[in-house]
Amino acid sequence: MTDSRLARQTAERLIGSRAQLLKFSCLLGFDGFLDSILQVVDQRQTATKYLPYTSIKPFAKKIGEAAGKSANFEVVPTMEKIGGNGPLMAFAMSTLGAPVEYMGMCGYPKLHPVFTEFAKRAKVHSFAEPALTSALEFNDGKIMLGQLASVQDANWETILSRLGDKAVQKLWSSASFVGMVNWTMLPHMSAIWKKLLTEYKPVKPGKRKQLFFDLADPAKRIEADLLAALKIIGEFQSENDVTLGLNESEAMHVAKVLRLKGATKNPKACASLAGAIREKMGIQVVVIHPIQYACAADAEGEVFVNGPYTSKPKISTGAGDHFNAGFAIARLLGLGLAHSLQLAVAASGFYVRHGNSPNREQLVRFLQTL
Repeated sequence: MTDSRLARQTAERLIGSRAQLLKFSCLLGFDGFLDSILQVVDQRQTATKYLPYTSIKPFAKKIGEAAGKSANFEVVPTMEKIGGNGPLMAFAMSTLGAPVEYMGMCGYPKLHPVFTEFAKRAKVHSFAEPALTSALEFNDGKIMLGQLASVQDANWETILSRLGDKAVQKLWSSASFVGMVNWTMLPHMSAIWKKLLTEYKPVKPGKRKQLFFDLADPAKRIEADLLAALKIIGEFQSENDVTLGLNESEAMHVAKVLRLKGATKNPKACASLAGAIREKMGIQVVVIHPIQYACAADAEGEVFVNGPYTSKPKISTGAGDHFNAGFAIARLLGLGLAHSLQLAVAASGFYVRHGNSPNREQLVRFLQTL
């Protein structure tokens, strides 16, 4: 099947999806960030004009040259927006038409103003202040500088004390889809997962939720913690249908700690690695999304699709979250792996080109051009 045919078929499935999506209740959590998107000035030309660093390597070289000396870099803010894997994924899912409730760090006791628009699209249950991220953007990637004091409030006790046990249990039990993301930044996430496993059993035995997990750059966490987290994710599979989403570097790191051999050097190898991770963890689906393509594996096999790559993205922070949102929407609609990946890369591709989350009609039109 050609990519263009796959894209057209995916567009057709999305066109009539409004009523179907409204049947689902989606819950996401638990992080929340205030993101400042910044460019680093390479050369200041006039008071109003400058040339930014467009690639990470020359910027890194300049930093390296400052060793034993000092350096001064000017940054120019280009945007201030909601951040965090959870809010970005939730916003993108709601824009595509899914009913979304969000439980996370969006301001406490009052909602932070940056989340006002988000709160119009999703029902927000906030229990903590957002953390802060300064994202240095380049054409070939981004460097995230975080101020994370408030992530300590993302713990089971604080969530229950501020939102109420009954309210949290109702949110969990009524959700048909739950996305739990940014494990790396939230030190108490594994403990939250354990509580969800032990405290909130299914109201109707046999009614399986779709669960989506995203680790978010786990290399900074110790190996033992990551192994324990992967084990907990696997434990959810017995009563739920579990998907783990990984970018390229995350996939290689997870493979390393699971003692798996594999690579993402090409789409076929990437799909094989997804299959190996899925089998080792015992979960339903593993998705891996490098920049130029995406792959996934389930019990029926391994697939990959090419992405609508652009070398000059308008924004890259949040691209992975929009990929995850697109994939989640596709799975709610009952699409197979190939069509789900196609919808995911399209959602991400639209976002990096335009700097905003696509609605259903915009994504349909974008798919029809691929």
